[in-house]
Parts: sequence; structure tokens; C-alpha cells
Amino acid sequence: MLEYTIIEPQGILRMTPSGALSAEDFSGLTRFADDYLAKHGSIAGILIDAQSFPGWDSFAGFASHVRFVRDHQRHIQRVALVTDSSIVHVAETLAKPFVAADIRYFAFGQYDGAVQWLSRARRTEARILIVLTSHDQLGKTGRRTGFWLEELAAPYYVFTDAGAKVTLASPKGGHPPLDPASDDAASASDATRRFKADRAAQTALANTLPLREVSLGDFNAVFYPGGHGPLWDLAEDADSITLIEATFAAGKPLAAVCHAPGVLRHVKSAAGQPIVRGRAVTGFSNAEERAVGLSDVVPFLVEEMLMAEGGVYSKADDWQAHVVTDGLLITGQNPASSGPAAQALLDMI
Repeated sequence: MLEYTIIEPQGILRMTPSGALSAEDFSGLTRFADDYLAKHGSIAGILIDAQSFPGWDSFAGFASHVRFVRDHQRHIQRVALVTDSSIVHVAETLAKPFVAADIRYFAFGQYDGAVQWLSRARRTEARILIVLTSHDQLGKTGRRTGFWLEELAAPYYVFTDAGAKVTLASPKGGHPPLDPASDDAASASDATRRFKADRAAQTALANTLPLREVSLGDFNAVFYPGGHGPLWDLAEDADSITLIEATFAAGKPLAAVCHAPGVLRHVKSAAGQPIVRGRAVTGFSNAEERAVGLSDVVPFLVEEMLMAEGGVYSKADDWQAHVVTDGLLITGQNPASSGPAAQALLDMI
């Protein structure tokens, strides 16, 4: 029999085995651990608390143990074995699939010392997914569009400068299209110039993950930059809609800026209602869309859509930073709001 629980607030997975362990024991453990990871993103460590080592009831039980270790090794930094078993060093062999995990033995009864040791290794690195558009045509104008550079660059450095790990994704994967209007001298900023000169950032941009391959359990939060592109693809993309709904269901925060709040158009709450209904939100205003001359080109206006879906919309003057937080949802009005929206997301993690 295998009992398991999470020691909070440290986020340590405690396992207390007794008797020969079965494949069913590890199936239950896997479901428990995966549910925790979906909500919190990481496990601080594993504490195995048993006076004697119980072994397995069959080869299937042993194989299930190895499979659990292999599948979860990247989420685990330390393992503490609290036991007086005379065969405790067998664990050295079993620990190999953990690869980089640090393993320490404690005499049975030294539970507090094991917890303290595991707590010191608590992973604090935030892992943030940034979802970019793959759409490059500005309606029927013959002009190109895509993501807006400032709305990627400014959040990227808010996150990475704080020590967060950033992963880029897009519906098609690979290099997403950049709106050329966001890459001219008038739109340049310190963040955009830094991003264009950053070899690591450019490599990440050229190799975005296909959105269908993204696992929400790998991330603490999700950020959507704007540009006009998302109005055509991400607003209608089934993988994006599923990701956003799963993000809220898992209790993780999500931010979207400028045109990116448009990706919420078809997203539903657990009750089947529009996700923005009754929420305070913002996004690219009708006035700003008129100012850039694209009100009759875009498939829908962000401000109108948010209000039509029941959002409590607010805005600042054109081009002024404006960020609204309502529960797990953070929205920003325009490019100037992208850095502040990213900081609000980081503060929430």
C-alpha cells in the first residue's frame, strides 16, 4: 500500500509505503502528482518515509515505479529517504532515472530534518508560455501583419530579467510573422532593440513550439502578445481556446495585451459562459483602431467584442498604458501596456 500527500507550503510530495507495492499504487500516485503539477507547475522534492523498504508485489509494480520516476524526473530536484532499511542503498540503483536529482538518506524518525533539507531546494523559477500568432495577412489589403514586436520584447525581458524561463509557441510553430509596422524606427524601443540584438531570443523566436504540442503542466502562467494577427487565427484556434480554458481551470494566471484579448472571443468558463462575462477587461480600443485606419479591415473590433461577450470594459486615452486585473485574467489596452501587464502577471505567480 502506498499513501501520499503534499506537505504544504513547501510543495513536497510525501510517500509512505507499507507492504509490497503494486502497479495500481503507482497509477494512483501518478494521477495525484499530475493533478498537483497541473495546478502548481513543480514539486519541491520527494520524501519517502518508511522504516523498512517494502519492495514490490510483482515486476509490473517495479516497472510502474520506474515509469513514474522517469516521467516525473524533470519536476524533481531532491529526494529524501527516511528509513532504517538495511537495503537502503538499493535506492542508488532505483535513483538513476532521476538523473540530476540529489538524494540523501535520513535515519527513520528524522522527518523534520528531511523536510528542511527538501525545502531549501524549492524551485522558484517561474516558467511562462508566450503564445504568438501565425497569421501574416492583413485581411484583403495585400499588406502583411503578425505579432507586434514591442508586445513580445517588453514582456520577454520583464520575465527573463526576473529569472523566469520563457517558452514561445504559435499555432504553426517555427518562426511567427512579425508585423513590419512594429519594426520601423517610429515603433522602436529599448526592449525591441535589445530583442533584435539578442541571439538567444532570436533563436527562440525562430523555433516556436507548435501550439498543439504545448503541455500546460510545464508552465506557471500564459501570456498573449498582440498585433493584428491573433484576430484571425488565435481567436478561432481550437488549441488556443482549449489552452486558455485549461489555464483558468488549473488556477493559473493569463495575460493578453492590445489585440490579444481578442483570443478570449470563444473561451468559456467552467459553467459554459463567456470567460469575460462580468469581468473587468480592456484591450485595443475602437478609437485606437480608427486611428490606425483598420476598423473596416479587422474581422472584429476588440472593444466591441469584449463588451458584447459581457466584459466590463474600460480604457485610458489612446496609446496610454492601461492594465486591468480581474482574478486570474490580466488585460492590457495597447503596446504601452505590454510591459506593465507582464509585470502584473509575474507578480501574480
